Amino acid sequence: MSIGFVVSGICISLLINMVYFSKDKIRSYETTLYGYLIIVNLIGSMLEFACVIVCSIDTSPLLLRDILVKEYMVFLVGWLILFLYYVLIITCETYNKFRKKLQKITTILFVIGAITISILPIEHINIGDVVYSSGLAVNTTYLFSGIIVLSMLVVMLTHIKKLRSKKYLPLLAFLILGTIVSLWQFIHPELLLITVMESYVILVMYFTIENPDVKMINALNLAKDTAEKANRAKSDFLSSMSHEIRTPLNAIVGFSECIKNADSLEEAKEDASDVITASNTLLEIVNGILDISKIEAGKLELVETDYNIKKILKEIVRLIEARIGDKQLEFKVNIAEDIPEVLYGDHANIKKILINLLTNAVKYTDEGYVSLDVKCVKKNEICRLFISVKDSGRGIKQEDMSKLFTKFQRVEEDRNTTIEGTGLGLAITKQLVEMMNGNIVVNSQYGEGSEFKVAVDQRISKAKIEKEEEIEEEVDLTGKKILIVDDNQLNIKVVEKLLKQYNVEIETAESGMECLEKIKSGKEYDLILLDDMMPKMRGTEVLRRLKVNPGYKTPTIALTANAINGMKEQYIKEGFDDYLAKPIDKQELNRILIKYLKNNHSTNTNEDISNEQAINKALKLLENIDVYNKNKE
Repeated sequence: MSIGFVVSGICISLLINMVYFSKDKIRSYETTLYGYLIIVNLIGSMLEFACVIVCSIDTSPLLLRDILVKEYMVFLVGWLILFLYYVLIITCETYNKFRKKLQKITTILFVIGAITISILPIEHINIGDVVYSSGLAVNTTYLFSGIIVLSMLVVMLTHIKKLRSKKYLPLLAFLILGTIVSLWQFIHPELLLITVMESYVILVMYFTIENPDVKMINALNLAKDTAEKANRAKSDFLSSMSHEIRTPLNAIVGFSECIKNADSLEEAKEDASDVITASNTLLEIVNGILDISKIEAGKLELVETDYNIKKILKEIVRLIEARIGDKQLEFKVNIAEDIPEVLYGDHANIKKILINLLTNAVKYTDEGYVSLDVKCVKKNEICRLFISVKDSGRGIKQEDMSKLFTKFQRVEEDRNTTIEGTGLGLAITKQLVEMMNGNIVVNSQYGEGSEFKVAVDQRISKAKIEKEEEIEEEVDLTGKKILIVDDNQLNIKVVEKLLKQYNVEIETAESGMECLEKIKSGKEYDLILLDDMMPKMRGTEVLRRLKVNPGYKTPTIALTANAINGMKEQYIKEGFDDYLAKPIDKQELNRILIKYLKNNHSTNTNEDISNEQAINKALKLLENIDVYNKNKE
């Protein structure tokens, strides 16, 4: 009778192995574990069959019986430990994260069980035609098995919500059936039921939770649902984008028409101010889209340099104060005095993170306050910045917290339709923080306000950064010559208009070749604004050719729409003296003109002045010597 159970177990196990491994399946850690279970079960079934055959032969050596029976008991413990590991992995994601530790623990348990069973004594009892084994080794095997099954039960009860799923029915069946069969075999040791029971359990698993066809269908359905959700999110995003982009565009086009037909200069200036506001809004939207697309493509890199953190914070505070505008909000700022003056890191992204968080706080707070707190902890040349942005605004519902850092989504869309935004700001912020190995958390009470906390490490730098002079509002650069090189007539016209107030002489070139020809013809300039993305010859190539001439020392500024993070450093590395992004920021233009034209005269002028000064000094010295000699005489 026992041999019949064993043979049926082998047949079932062999059949499952053949069918399972001949089918295409989804490769996952769970399916790999199931594959191990059915392979080990087949080995155990054959080992049990060998035990039955050897033990039924009276003349078989006792040592061979001991070895085979103990090996079979080691298999039972090993299979149960493997099954326990499988249950842990499929039951909870937390266990899945620590799978390597679990592997070590379960391996140690198996080794302890195998050694214990191998060294303990075993007896072989013959009663008529019935042969079975007994002794400490057998009792220890039952004890180990009971502990393992009890551990499975504890794990499953700990996650009882998941037990309602049909996925866990085979596991429950194994626990119940295994316990009954083990007790029955303990009472009737001549009946060999455990291995065949294991075979039936993996058979049930194959037709329920581990069927390759079902898994593939489930995976396809999941992929389909994910794709549909992504499409819906992107459709919603595009719809939102259409609204967000068209709103400032409508203002730009509308107010531009009003300027064209304005009856007075004051009216035109007022409309122009609105055009600038709408243009800045549109620029923010475009920058957000570019940032998220660059992050998703994995092409956003950290650009680390020395920077003055307090200067950055002051700039941000001024910007946010301007954005508060007419809102009755108190803007509280608390910046710790012990923050080092100069840090080393990606200051552009630090600035972006702070602006995103503070802009959101201002947007969603109608009254009360917005606060910025920046503190630090210094250790081993590392400064950990602790940034807190708190507001008394609308707050966030608990059910919306999961959407907060998801791109293309805005919480309470119906309530916030009047507030500009793309749903990208916080998604970008979180990814930037994580890129810098930092952490961001949020606490919020709906209707009472929110607090965003960021912790990010920056290196403490010993470099000294010169303090920049305050930008003057009006600068007179009469007599200075500037060459604008750009292939787009409208861009040239914009730069000419912006430079007009400085009283400079302007020349233009619409290609790199034209620029080179002007320089070769002997024309001299105090400054060159050189576009990069030009057809036939890029600005970088033009600069390379200009610098072949050893006498070329004219300050050359990269004037480009290639304004993504890190491009300034790249252009300076290419040989440009500075960088001016399109659309041109008036303050940046002012800074460049002051730096290269007011504070520093052009190279040729410098040389002329220095030579003239040297000649004058020499003449003065000769005069003094002559006077001295006359007096001596």
